[in-house]
Amino acid sequence: MSGVIGAVLILGTLPMMLGARIPGWPMFLHNPWLQLMLATPVLFWCGQSFYVGAGRAFVHRAANMNTLVALGTGTAYLYSVMVTLFPDFLVAQGLSPDVYYEAAVVIIALLLLGRYLEHRARSHTSDAIRQLMGLQANTARVVRAINGEETEVDLPIEAVMVGDIVIVRPGEKIPVDGEVTAGSSAVDESMVTGEPMPVPKAQGDEVIGATLNKTGSFRFKASRVGQETVLAQIVQLVQAAQGSKAPIQKLADQVTGWFVPVVIAIAILTFILWFSVMGNITLALLATVGVLIIACPCALGLATPTSIMVGTGKGAENGILIKDAESLERAHQLQIVVVDKTGTLTEGKPTVTDYLTTKGIAHNNEIKLLQLVAAVERHSEHPLAEAIVSYAESQGIQRKQLASVQDFDAVTGKGVQGIVNGHRLHIGTERWMQELAINTQSLQSRRQAWEKAAKTTAWIAVDGQVEGLMGIADALKQSSAQAVAALQSMGLEVVMLTGDNLQTAEAIAQAVGIRRVFAEVRPDQKAALIQQLQSEDFSRRGHSRQGPSTDHQSKHSASHPSQHTQVAMVGDGINDAPALAQADVGLSIGTGTDVAIAASDITLISGDLRGIVTAIQLSQATIANIRQNLFFAFIYNVAGIPIAAGILYPIFGWLLNPMIAGAAMAFSSVSVVSNALRLRNFQPRGVR
Repeated sequence: MSGVIGAVLILGTLPMMLGARIPGWPMFLHNPWLQLMLATPVLFWCGQSFYVGAGRAFVHRAANMNTLVALGTGTAYLYSVMVTLFPDFLVAQGLSPDVYYEAAVVIIALLLLGRYLEHRARSHTSDAIRQLMGLQANTARVVRAINGEETEVDLPIEAVMVGDIVIVRPGEKIPVDGEVTAGSSAVDESMVTGEPMPVPKAQGDEVIGATLNKTGSFRFKASRVGQETVLAQIVQLVQAAQGSKAPIQKLADQVTGWFVPVVIAIAILTFILWFSVMGNITLALLATVGVLIIACPCALGLATPTSIMVGTGKGAENGILIKDAESLERAHQLQIVVVDKTGTLTEGKPTVTDYLTTKGIAHNNEIKLLQLVAAVERHSEHPLAEAIVSYAESQGIQRKQLASVQDFDAVTGKGVQGIVNGHRLHIGTERWMQELAINTQSLQSRRQAWEKAAKTTAWIAVDGQVEGLMGIADALKQSSAQAVAALQSMGLEVVMLTGDNLQTAEAIAQAVGIRRVFAEVRPDQKAALIQQLQSEDFSRRGHSRQGPSTDHQSKHSASHPSQHTQVAMVGDGINDAPALAQADVGLSIGTGTDVAIAASDITLISGDLRGIVTAIQLSQATIANIRQNLFFAFIYNVAGIPIAAGILYPIFGWLLNPMIAGAAMAFSSVSVVSNALRLRNFQPRGVR
């Protein structure tokens, strides 16, 4: 409530007080008593944190941004109060009784706006945790002995104990981790492994809590519950990584570290010199106030926010959502970009990439067989079946034209079968074909070539004879190779980090030009690998590595632990969340999961990896613009301090007026805003 009232006060005060400087503005707004009543609550209620912070710094014999804010706004306010109370005295001295309440209010308003935006950005960091926790099942169907008989009971997930037998039906989430004891199914484990294909599960196989059961029913024995499950460990990793991120020391704060003591010393020296030489306390006070006002950080308050505002706006225009200023600042320092495979470099779903019949490539033969295959596959819920039906539709085969199917059956881990127009079809793995005594020799060369390229093969048999073969893979995004090449041309190393198998990872890495690969990595290992890459000495290692590698323990250990390499992580899945949070900059794919987006710093809305290049270039342009703004924020003030101190008083006596200091401060603000607006002309290079 106090924040709302403060915002109303500031928004209501600023137009009135700034308007009082405009000739012809209603006279009652020129009344210093009205301005005093408006400014006082803004400074000492809305802006009390600055004065408290300055007081604490003073107690510890230090000076920071709060010190400069408190001195600048406090001096402007106190001088204005003196003018309000004793205007005749100043007039008698031949001076204009001007007040500077609006200068103090502007500074407080700008800095409070910056703090609000920062707080709002930080509040979103807990979204990833909430969404992760929301992934787990709420209840579990457990077998319990009641009155000596085994009974199925639905229990809250918190009540499940290690050793319980849990029943899972098709379409349900697996409540906790465990081992299958009876039944079989296919489970979507993409949230953990990143692998888009459902994994067959049978007796003795491990299952992971919060993953999705797809087809069959099974029972499993709970082995890890509560905080011991894989999901709970992922949550802990995200929390630890987010909590360990230290804010980057802003350049403005570094400058303020020496600027504040210098300004204070000059102001004190100015008062002493004027009073001792001229013997006039009024002139001494005016010169001192002028020094403090011209050093007041109004433009400094604009320097970073305006550039960030324009920079994030340009990012949005290019499909890039940037969570906060720190993320944008860190992006220009990156040295290694780590990319996930599934859904990041690839489309994230199985797609038919190849189709061949034993009768050759005649169009009629292909379409006729494809119609039979699609008729059977449309009855299956398996992702590979969805890919085949989608491929058939892309070839002009409509669902309503498909023939009816009799005796359809989905054999877990093997394939599907059914009778269409009097023909019995089997579509599935080569092992299943061998079990059915179906000869697959005719298409073996193609099968070997496709599987070497990390494609899943689906054999098509009609009435006991092989008639065709399909190659199914998670297809590369068209922009992936171009994005990798562009990043490498900028001097960054691109590394692949995936939970998928090594053969598939190497095939994709070779296709896009990535030389360094970590495969079959689980979520906790991903976060640890990001930490390891951050500890590497990037400048010594360079880009000499050739060939993929999966040794993620001793082979890449840091030779210089104190050397922190700036690492970005790009991913789209829940399994990427810990690594995204651990990285210096986490970039998520906008088409991915909400958890990945919440855990990241930058989101690529379209899923186009070229957005990484644009984000880094935009960061470089924005940081350069901020540095220019800091120059403008200080140059007028620094140059004006000697004038405000009265160095030119013998020649230009009229310069000894806080209004001149206020004008210089305002001009520096105009320069900062104008320079920041130049960022609107930013255009990405080499990514179109």
